[in-house]
Amino acid sequence: MKIVFATNNHNKIAEIKDLLPCEIQILSLKEINCNDELPETQNTLEGNAVQKAEFVFTNYGYNCFADDTGLEVKALNNEPGIYSARYAGELCSPEDNMHKALQKLEGENNREAKFRTVIALIIDGKTLLFEGKCNGEITKEKAGEKGFGYDPIFRPLGHKKTFAEMTKQEKGAISHRGIATRKLVEFLQRV
Repeated sequence: MKIVFATNNHNKIAEIKDLLPCEIQILSLKEINCNDELPETQNTLEGNAVQKAEFVFTNYGYNCFADDTGLEVKALNNEPGIYSARYAGELCSPEDNMHKALQKLEGENNREAKFRTVIALIIDGKTLLFEGKCNGEITKEKAGEKGFGYDPIFRPLGHKKTFAEMTKQEKGAISHRGIATRKLVEFLQRV
């Protein structure tokens, strides 16, 4: 089965490919000649995931899926949430985002947080949603070189390492994206 992953994020593509069985082949936007910036104007993770998948399905005619992921920090009223990728501004880097989160949590004892991923799948015109969550906490400083985004400051509940200190396999087994992807794969294997 070939299916488009509607994202321009190469880190997400690599992470998802590692979680999929060989019978499911991912096509990138580049491979279907989609050079458009995908719309992301909704106010929920679900809304953004559906909007991106619908854009590809409607304009390019491929069965596809898209995800939206947010880091929700309890002490920050669940910020950054849908703004996780641009928390420190439109042209910010992951470093800028982490710095802002750590700065806003300075002196805060409650560092409870969770990552949430919603995958929207459009297959033969039908839309389905798959969700994954990973509870944890924001560390006081960065640790680890692996992963991407907020991985160096997120430690999953019950673990001593941040996502950025884990191997791809360790992270994939417990991460929000790994959980949502396994739900997606279970569905696709029944189609």
